[in-house]
Amino acid sequence: FFITWNFLVPRHYRQSRSFTDSMAHRLFLLILLLLAITAELSVTTFFVGAVGVNWGTDASHPLPPSKVVELLKSNGIAKVKLFDADPEILRALSGSNIGVTVGIPNSILKSLNASRKVAESWVHDNVTRYFNGGNRVRIEYVAVGDEPFLQSYGNQYKPFVIGAAMNIQNALAKASLGNEVKVVVPSSFDSFLSESNRPSSGHFRADLNKTMIELLSFLTKHQSPFFVTISPFLSFRQNKNISLDFSLFKETAKAHKDGRRTYKNSFDLSYATLVSALSSIGFPEVSIVVSKIGWPTDGAANATSPTAEAFLKGLMGHLEKKTGSMARPPVETYIESFLDEDQRNTSSGNFERHWGVFTFDGQAKYSFSFNRNSKKLVNAQNVEYLPPKWCVVNNNKDLANASAKALEACSVSDCTSILPGGSCSGIGWPGNVSYAFNSLYQQNDHSAESCDFGGLGLITTVDPSEGSCRFWIQLDTSHSSSSTIPIFFQSWPLLLFFLLSGLNLKL
Repeated sequence: FFITWNFLVPRHYRQSRSFTDSMAHRLFLLILLLLAITAELSVTTFFVGAVGVNWGTDASHPLPPSKVVELLKSNGIAKVKLFDADPEILRALSGSNIGVTVGIPNSILKSLNASRKVAESWVHDNVTRYFNGGNRVRIEYVAVGDEPFLQSYGNQYKPFVIGAAMNIQNALAKASLGNEVKVVVPSSFDSFLSESNRPSSGHFRADLNKTMIELLSFLTKHQSPFFVTISPFLSFRQNKNISLDFSLFKETAKAHKDGRRTYKNSFDLSYATLVSALSSIGFPEVSIVVSKIGWPTDGAANATSPTAEAFLKGLMGHLEKKTGSMARPPVETYIESFLDEDQRNTSSGNFERHWGVFTFDGQAKYSFSFNRNSKKLVNAQNVEYLPPKWCVVNNNKDLANASAKALEACSVSDCTSILPGGSCSGIGWPGNVSYAFNSLYQQNDHSAESCDFGGLGLITTVDPSEGSCRFWIQLDTSHSSSSTIPIFFQSWPLLLFFLLSGLNLKL
């Protein structure tokens, strides 16, 4: 700056008083302007840069990890949260400089709680090895369990969480990674509540109070954040006092008041309830990471692509502008989720398989962007599919037993889109039977046997998709799952659907 100043302004003019006074004033204003711009950029970078995605792999034909990493990078996503520590995925992330949260499945919490050696072995195999060499993985967190405090789990995992977290922390310290990798425990959306719907009355579930105090003491000691799910979608489904507009950050939504505070959207309402819950047990200042938040696009009423687009645009704008009643916004936020997963557990709803911003094959569902410099998402490129063939019901056959065969197909494949509230629920019979047949056929990599159905199936090269109901062609991948024995109790919603449709169902 001084070299430029001396070069551009003659010495005799620089020494004049009028020049000095006027230029000093302008320079002072310029410095203030630069500081303001820098501060604004810093705030923007903090919020936008701290938005990541959840990358789940409960799919029959997952997109190859290398393709997913390309997709993450092309959309400017700098952080990703995993639910396990899949070696192929971590190898694909090596050298990407993407911040990674590796997950520990609930199923091994008991063994990690029981043995330090087991914890040390897990850390060595799933963390330490990726810090060595040139193409290291930027692992930032180890998530102990996947929402192990979910109320429906009861005490299945809760007794082992804190011990497992401590053993993992000790193992990281032993590997000289205790300060570099933080241990966290993702908490579920139902771990905190307010019976009065007033955030100021927020508290943790009574059965969790002692565990939460232990967890937050542990997190505070190691300067780790509190990971938690915030779910405006589930709040909307479960609470009649929460409107759709309030959930989607609409300015026209009726505000909720709590004393002198006013909440203009469901996110702020839930977040403030959480802050009150943390304060009620003595941890008002702990950093918060929203580890899951999103809106599904199928499988339920108001689970559509336009609604999900409105929600995410509202959320991103809200975080970027630092608006609302948040006393201290989350330090990081992870969108649920990056890709659809056709094998996710649907016990809480068929929408569970449709959280993705992208379809299973990496194609954007709507207009949205994680990157301020872009207005739309970038799709996965050069995706390899199975040949353009589908399995449909043969209308020239006696279809008296077709619905029963459809139930068999749906017991081991994804038929959530044809259930009530789904995008294909309106195609009727026998279209829904064809959809079921095709789901199993695609899952089994176009095996001729998987389109038999007692002679009722027919392989075709004519796309049977109807309107917005898409009959998918699966990915060409060696990781496809084989068919399993039908489990009919998983298909009771479909059975009810067929019965209510007045179909001739014979089991």
